[in-house]
Amino acid sequence: MNKYLVIVVGPTGVGKTAFSILLAQHFNTAILSADSRQLYKELNIGTAKPTKEEKKGVEHFFIDSASITDSYTTANFENDALLCLDKLYEKNNIAILCGGTGLYVDALCNGLDELPEKDEKIREELNLLFEEKGIEGLQEKLKHLDEVQFNKMDNQNPQRLIRTLEVCLVTGKPYSELHLGNKKQRDFTTIKIGLNMERELLYERINSRVDDMIEKGLIEEAKALYPNRVLNALQTVGYSELFDCFENKTDLSTAIEKIKQHSRNYAKRQLTWFRRDTEIKWFEPTDVQAAIDCVKNAMQE
Repeated sequence: MNKYLVIVVGPTGVGKTAFSILLAQHFNTAILSADSRQLYKELNIGTAKPTKEEKKGVEHFFIDSASITDSYTTANFENDALLCLDKLYEKNNIAILCGGTGLYVDALCNGLDELPEKDEKIREELNLLFEEKGIEGLQEKLKHLDEVQFNKMDNQNPQRLIRTLEVCLVTGKPYSELHLGNKKQRDFTTIKIGLNMERELLYERINSRVDDMIEKGLIEEAKALYPNRVLNALQTVGYSELFDCFENKTDLSTAIEKIKQHSRNYAKRQLTWFRRDTEIKWFEPTDVQAAIDCVKNAMQE
């Protein structure tokens, strides 16, 4: 029997979770999360994890499956997700992958390229650059070395910036020329669905969601996580802005507006990333039945 992986992607705040749950209910299957922040059990409000009620009895994997103190990589996700799918396919020939972390989606569908191992000396130099000049120093250096990669990656994540710079410096070549996406053979067929809506409406939803997070206790959650602020998992939108507030680098009102702005910027980068994939068929978040029909037609081909 052929095996299928239905992939639901799109920008933050567009409604991927609710959409995927409806798909999972229809096909009586489970959901794998491709969200690199919902992975961490300590991050709840700021990552908009689905509640038990919102999951509606649908089994989810890779939510709350790691700790912020763990070193969890894209390669870990690729391996773990493949093992998870093997077990799911024993009972059902269809599974759903939902999330906005493009690297996770690419890793599971296509595999990761072989890149050079970590270079301790270069890594130390880049960490020093980060300490002295902040994320702006890393961004400026990568933009100089590889503007193509800078424009398509999550350039607000210091650890990813450092790793990308490290590869450039070790190889002497732009990362974008090395990361060619040589596809590995998979034993399942992918059916890719993208969700999007009018930009103005999406931005309104993002702003409203941030306000909702604040009401639900995001500030208190961030305060509890503040002692661990140096961890990679916490170098992310929704937490780093509040950490700056706690350190009196900005006021609370400004921090909240920055969370909204950075979330909108992230959504724009996600759309840029996913739009380069011509296999994705795009829908409005309300077009659930149309997406179900699309999946059924693809499975009959």
